[in-house]
Amino acid sequence: MLHVTETIAIQEWELSEQFTRSQGPGGQNVNKVETAVELRFEAATSPSLPDPVKRRLQRLAGRRWTQDGAVLILSQETRSQARNRELARERLADLIRQALVAPKRRIATRPTLGSQRRRLKAKSVRGEVKSLRGKVEDE
Repeated sequence: MLHVTETIAIQEWELSEQFTRSQGPGGQNVNKVETAVELRFEAATSPSLPDPVKRRLQRLAGRRWTQDGAVLILSQETRSQARNRELARERLADLIRQALVAPKRRIATRPTLGSQRRRLKAKSVRGEVKSLRGKVEDE
């Protein structure tokens, strides 16, 4: 069981792991041992997460969200399969914790009169500078 918070825990049946050979340097070991971990979490069908959290998780996951509603986490940092498993699970838990935080709603405000005047003055000064860049005409 993967504990995300005190109230949310992901069951083992919701997670599946696949092991592959890691990329990059590593000597003879890299060609023989499957140390890279691909962790798959079926988020869309998970009973552990409420719907708003699933929507935020989909937005946060980006390309890691598959079309069938799963989150894929790939970990191949270390040469140890067990450590890569831990890192992948920690990353998934961090991603879910980020999705648990609901973003604050933006309160629409109007610009102050002073800021409007400063903006218009800067625009007129900039326009004047640009108009002076033209060709010089002889009289």
